[in-house]
Amino acid sequence: MSTDTGITHVVLVHWDPETPSETRESIRGLARSLADDVPGITRLVEGPSVSPEGLEQGFDYGIIIDFVDADARDTYLPHPAHRPLAEKLGKYSESIVVFDV
Repeated sequence: MSTDTGITHVVLVHWDPETPSETRESIRGLARSLADDVPGITRLVEGPSVSPEGLEQGFDYGIIIDFVDADARDTYLPHPAHRPLAEKLGKYSESIVVFDV
């Protein structure tokens, strides 16, 4: 599927409380490297919530990736640079929400 509009990919993570800070930082590095390794990413933002509202419902880390179109997002999902990130997030989190708009 190809569209003329971009896709924003939102990932919210509730870390497992047993996940060491060093592991969290290495996962953050994997996320940041995606912008250099995956074609079609126009913007990538990641980090802990800084909202003063306190409405995170346990989610304490987020990744937002803007893609040029749905095809770029669809290329990203099985991309070799994405797989290690997805696997580590699955291993070290209590829950994850993925939402694309």
